[in-house]
Amino acid sequence: MSIPVDFLSEEQFSCSICLDIFTNPVSTPCGHSFCLSCITSYWDSRGKSCLCPLCKESFRKRPELHINHTLKEITEQFKRMAESSGSHGNSTAAQAAGSQSPRMMDRKISGSPRPGELPGGLLKEMKSRFQRTSSSGNLLEASGPSSSPPPYEASRRRFSASGFGPASSNGPQCSKHGLSLDMFCRNDQICVCAMCGEGDHHGHTLVPARREMIVKKSQLGIMEAELQSLITAREKKIEEIQLSLADIQANAQQEAEITASMFRALISSLDRSQAEVLEVVEMGRAAAELRSQALIRDLQLELTELRKRSSALSELSQSTDHANFFKSLSPLSSPHPPTYPSLSTGPPMKSWTEVMLTPDPTAGVILKNVTQMMEKLEEELRKLPQSCLHSAMESPVKQQPRQWKLQDYTLDVTLDRDSAHPRLVISEDCKQVYCSNRCHPVMDTPERFDRVVCVLGCQGFSSGRHYWEVHVGEKTDWDVGVVNRSSNRKGKISVSPANGYWLLSLRENHEYAFRSSPLMPIYLNPRPQRIGIYIDYEKGQVSFYNADTMTLIFSNVYFFTETLYPCFSPCTNKSGKNATPLIIWPISSS
Repeated sequence: MSIPVDFLSEEQFSCSICLDIFTNPVSTPCGHSFCLSCITSYWDSRGKSCLCPLCKESFRKRPELHINHTLKEITEQFKRMAESSGSHGNSTAAQAAGSQSPRMMDRKISGSPRPGELPGGLLKEMKSRFQRTSSSGNLLEASGPSSSPPPYEASRRRFSASGFGPASSNGPQCSKHGLSLDMFCRNDQICVCAMCGEGDHHGHTLVPARREMIVKKSQLGIMEAELQSLITAREKKIEEIQLSLADIQANAQQEAEITASMFRALISSLDRSQAEVLEVVEMGRAAAELRSQALIRDLQLELTELRKRSSALSELSQSTDHANFFKSLSPLSSPHPPTYPSLSTGPPMKSWTEVMLTPDPTAGVILKNVTQMMEKLEEELRKLPQSCLHSAMESPVKQQPRQWKLQDYTLDVTLDRDSAHPRLVISEDCKQVYCSNRCHPVMDTPERFDRVVCVLGCQGFSSGRHYWEVHVGEKTDWDVGVVNRSSNRKGKISVSPANGYWLLSLRENHEYAFRSSPLMPIYLNPRPQRIGIYIDYEKGQVSFYNADTMTLIFSNVYFFTETLYPCFSPCTNKSGKNATPLIIWPISSS
């Protein structure tokens, strides 16, 4: 087997950061290679973020880099052979000049190959070192004169045989070969001529450019329809927010008038209390107005971006010049940034489905308090403004299960042995679970996790409010939360609300996060020993608390359609560092 002419080139031994030949090459987990000093400096300049400069794959921890000695040895050999071949090329340039064109003769005499090419003698020497089965005669024959037709003639025949048709003389021309750019390279996303297809783009997927433009235009039409749907949804949301604001303002105005009329009936000693209560009402109305303005402003910004993108896609879909069409789509076709947005990505958009302008929590509280206080003494009346303000500023955390009748929402959770991963060990009372070093002989059922070390609770629910606590102690890794009944339990699981998993997690003893896509990091101080999980099924509310201090860790609203089950993962024991169990904690009725 002979090695292709373009098998070895300087680009294959070049670092994509410094654009020079490798020095102490290392490889990242994604498979790309760089100079050790280059990739180290690149990561140092980005702080804690570690990602590959080529494919942009991110790494949760900074990889430990080791020199690739095989690549280093080949690179050094390439350097030595390039130097020796370059000097040999200078001595033989005069002999080859008589049979070469002026352009090729200049290159031979100067002894400097173009970027990405090998010196004349280097290819033969490298091929002789790497080739296993070819003889020296075959190498000479492969690199010597050939009776095969010229490259363009061969490419013309190949494309004609495949139904692509002859090159058209109309339209843009290839700057390198002067031929029509009738083909499109899917690998490099640019228009090429037939001769380029036999040269720089040999082995790539080539299709007729006009046919590919029709396919891309159909994709543009789909994207444009999706953008119009997004625009319509946001216009409706603006109208909904404006109507909500009008109702809130009307209610606030009505409450203020009633309160003012009641205070006017009191003696002058109540004037000060009246002003303070009206100020609380005004605070609620102003807060609602500010909130609505912020929401409308964000929606209008997204509308502007969506309309701009829709206009750009509409203009692009009307293009008839396929060369400029693909130049505008792909940054590979031009050194300049693309004129139009990429087909594969859209602008980052916020989900507005659950966003609403809710009424002020104090609505009705002030009027009720005023009515009751009318019959009380002047000493009680002086407490009225403070009472109203306290109702308005009360934290949502204080309205959660700890401040309600906790016994009404406490869920007595026990662990379901039939769902437990084979490595998990469950206590006799089904209240504790930890991960052992080996798998236990258990029956493989559809309900059992077989790859992720998880176990579910026996108690499922499809309505109501529920609360339970899990003691995590000093564990370095864990997951707690709820899952859908039909969620996947086999193989590798993508944990996110979209797949029916609502989990809070700890990794590496300090990295707290809500498992969504993308991951939502959470910074906690102090470190919780117990985690409280609260679910309001009808409202779709999922909340996690530091049960030691009853402070909110994370809360959000989702849409539930199935039965939910408590979920627990003690994670692997990490050679004893994470061997302590998760414990379902008993909750006092007080």
